[in-house]
Amino acid sequence: MRLFAAVLPPPAAVEELAALVGELRRMPGADALRWTGRPSWHYTLAFMGEVDEAVLPELSERLGRAAHRTPPFPLRVHGGGRFGRRALWAGAAGGLDDMRLLAERSDAAARRSGVAMEEPRRYQPHLTLARSRADADLRPFVEALEHFRGSRWEVAALDLVRSNPPAPGVPGEAPRYETLATWPLGGPPPGAG
Repeated sequence: MRLFAAVLPPPAAVEELAALVGELRRMPGADALRWTGRPSWHYTLAFMGEVDEAVLPELSERLGRAAHRTPPFPLRVHGGGRFGRRALWAGAAGGLDDMRLLAERSDAAARRSGVAMEEPRRYQPHLTLARSRADADLRPFVEALEHFRGSRWEVAALDLVRSNPPAPGVPGEAPRYETLATWPLGGPPPGAG
């Protein structure tokens, strides 16, 4: 199963972002992009790729400990950027140091559970909005995102999410995401209570 650890924005933040994305989708060149939908909006903390189901109990325990050791922190959708000429994303502001720490702890939990992870790189909080199969000029979209300041919310949980691949041969089909487990930040240690 394909897994990742994530921060999921609350419904109010999703609504604000959806209004902005509606505007972006009316811009010239937007039809050439494959836009992600509300159900897929998340901030990935640690992408694990294919994980053997036998690893899940230890991974869950370690992610629970990572969440327990991290206090809740403020966050908001803020600005945006691009990866090359193929991916457009919304950024984040607020407790970014706490978010990076949670990402590092999630990555370490996966590694210590035996998940083969890619080499670590500097964490860049982002929420993917659109992708392009070919090089695209994303600069106008980044400029439109530049001044976006979403409402503040408190990140209170770490989620383990399964990515179910799109149905083969179905045009426009996107991956479906399923939350497998949620741990409160700063909550009771796993096994307590």
